[in-house]
Amino acid sequence: MRKSTLVVLVTLSGTAFAQSSGLKPGLWEVNQIRQVMDGRDMTAQMAAAQEKMQQSMAKMTPERRKQMEAMMGGQAMPAKGAGGGTRICISPAMAARDKPMVDPEGRCEPAKVSRSGNKTSFEFNCTANGRTMVGKGESTVSSDMVTSRMDMTTTDANGRHTMQSESQMKYLGSDCQGVKPMDQLAKGAQGPAR
Repeated sequence: MRKSTLVVLVTLSGTAFAQSSGLKPGLWEVNQIRQVMDGRDMTAQMAAAQEKMQQSMAKMTPERRKQMEAMMGGQAMPAKGAGGGTRICISPAMAARDKPMVDPEGRCEPAKVSRSGNKTSFEFNCTANGRTMVGKGESTVSSDMVTSRMDMTTTDANGRHTMQSESQMKYLGSDCQGVKPMDQLAKGAQGPAR
């Protein structure tokens, strides 16, 4: 069951990592354009895994679904939007940061951030939760759309992994429509403090 939470966070990781100046608090629809892990294009596989999980949860009894959502920090599977993307909520605190978030929990600050017009570039090298993350990214803000690209290498107890991702986020409005903010979802996925 912890695996299901991991699938959600991996699916959203390209988005969570690439947040930058220009985000408004509220509901956004995220479309993963490309996600390559360890040299393998995982875009289709990640979309299929998320779809399969949503189908499985839809077939669960209400009690079982509630139990599963509790394990995922009180959050249901991210809602699918009309455009096929995943709907996420950006809290006012996340939007106010006005700088890229390297990890969903906000523990890893970018070492270098530069802005030029509507583009924000960033680099990071940090350790959080026993995982070292090194990489760089760029986000471009255009009206109510944010396009992000990121290259990252993580090293943890499971070894060294590379990830390249590209995503697009479209602003849908200030009402999150019951979707829990990303920062709360990330805290819930961490589980109780040890």
